[in-house]
Amino acid sequence: MVLITDVPSDLTAEERQELEHIQRRKQELLADIQRLKDEIAEVTNEIENLGSTEERKNMQKNKQVAMGRKKFNMDPKKGIQFLIENELLKHTCEDIAQFLYKGEGLNKTAIGDYLGERDDFNIQVLHAFVELHEFMDLNLVQALRQFLWSFRLPGEAQKIDRMMEAFAQRYCQCNPGVFQSTDTCYVLSFAIIMLNTSLHNPNVKDKPGVDRFIAMNRGINDGGDLPEDLLRNLYDSIKNEPFKIPEDDGNDLTHTFFNPDREGWLLKLGGRVKTWKRRWFILTDNCLYYFEYTTVRGLASGVYNCLCTYEGWATQCISEDHGGTLSPARESNVD
Repeated sequence: MVLITDVPSDLTAEERQELEHIQRRKQELLADIQRLKDEIAEVTNEIENLGSTEERKNMQKNKQVAMGRKKFNMDPKKGIQFLIENELLKHTCEDIAQFLYKGEGLNKTAIGDYLGERDDFNIQVLHAFVELHEFMDLNLVQALRQFLWSFRLPGEAQKIDRMMEAFAQRYCQCNPGVFQSTDTCYVLSFAIIMLNTSLHNPNVKDKPGVDRFIAMNRGINDGGDLPEDLLRNLYDSIKNEPFKIPEDDGNDLTHTFFNPDREGWLLKLGGRVKTWKRRWFILTDNCLYYFEYTTVRGLASGVYNCLCTYEGWATQCISEDHGGTLSPARESNVD
């Protein structure tokens, strides 16, 4: 029932009924407006909460990716396993190859070590990695420069052999007709790498000339000779500009260890043998590394992913070595 107030006394019954209808409709519209306001406020609140949740998820994901990269730089297989287990990488050779090819935050020596492994899956990743390189219309030296800059060649001969064989196959695929076979490309690639060492290593006194380089590569093209102009151009390219060996810059772990957020002594409970041992810890980029000594910071004994920190030190950690526990040492000298 709608109450009508301040109604002129001279209204007819029909006019009074019309006024009552108008006021009733007004009340309905006001109720609808309020309901819409409430719904808009509720949706806005849900959107804000959703944005906040997504932001937290993205922050957590970024932290896990950073942790995975650091683990990879310390132990490539464990790093890849960590990223797969946390659904940051798919367990496919293509996805892992793309991750290595982008190389963001990755140590190029670690990339080379992983690609050079002889496991069947690693070899598949190697071939997928090489497939990401485009060598079309590049001469062999140009292609080698691109390839050898994407990682650092490991020291083991067998690893180098597998990687150069994959390179030769890809180069011939991109440039059909340049060589009679992939074996020719493979042999010449090794010869170019050796030439680079001979010409630019100060310890090598006997520098080969272009004629000797040509003579050394006679008969490698399925029994035939490669064009001399081709070999001269390759020789001149290497002589004028040596291969650039990728140096691990700010992403290198040594650099990380020498620029920590915090450092000091903590007691660590072992994973297999439950004894407390004093270790030197370094906190940097939400990762906690521990060492046996303070003076040698080459390779860390382990790494923890810090979930939270409070004044002084990070204490809630995920351990890589069977759930070891951290406890602040009494004589900790952290500032």
